[in-house]
Amino acid sequence: MNRNRNHNRNVALILIGVGVLLLANNHWSIFTVLALIFVFFGIKKIRSAEPRKGYILIGLGAVILLGRNVLLLIAVILISLGLFYIRSKQLHSQASYVKKSLIESIRWGKEPWILRNSSIWNVIAEMQIDLTYAIPEQRETTLVLQGVVADVDIIVPEDMGVSVVLSVLFGQSDVGPHKESGILNKTVWQSANYETADHQVKLIISYIAADIDIKIV
Repeated sequence: MNRNRNHNRNVALILIGVGVLLLANNHWSIFTVLALIFVFFGIKKIRSAEPRKGYILIGLGAVILLGRNVLLLIAVILISLGLFYIRSKQLHSQASYVKKSLIESIRWGKEPWILRNSSIWNVIAEMQIDLTYAIPEQRETTLVLQGVVADVDIIVPEDMGVSVVLSVLFGQSDVGPHKESGILNKTVWQSANYETADHQVKLIISYIAADIDIKIV
């Protein structure tokens, strides 16, 4: 077990180190800024019920990054993945669900599903998670959601305690009473009933560009 943990930690450090070296040898340009603008407005389109236009904009942003800033894109992905390895291992001391993919569409809800400790990383992701249908395996569950670009919608029933630690470099977030938009968004929030609730969920969310909406119903 210790050997496996040390291996994963070494892999994470290597990924971050390579990413930092690539960033050190790259520079930001007007094309990088333009690509990030496309990604941001693509996320906005997805949230305004125009997913096709949204993904087209995100795709254009990715093409610009690939065409003009290949090293920058690779660096961001490697650093994000390295941080994901470190965080998931720190938070999940026991066996848990871990998933990594480039592009992912996740829809948990509308019918009963098992809620367990999970860590999910994507380059581009669309997530709709409804915890009102969740069946928790234990009293406290931790969900780690990380990646590069995402549109995340989470519904939490009011009788479930929720703790949120969220960071978004570019985009917007709506978490309980907190609304943030722009650059370097950081939200730390905990529901009033967290300590006394029969079931608790910790949400650890981190993306480069994202639109995050967490509703209590």
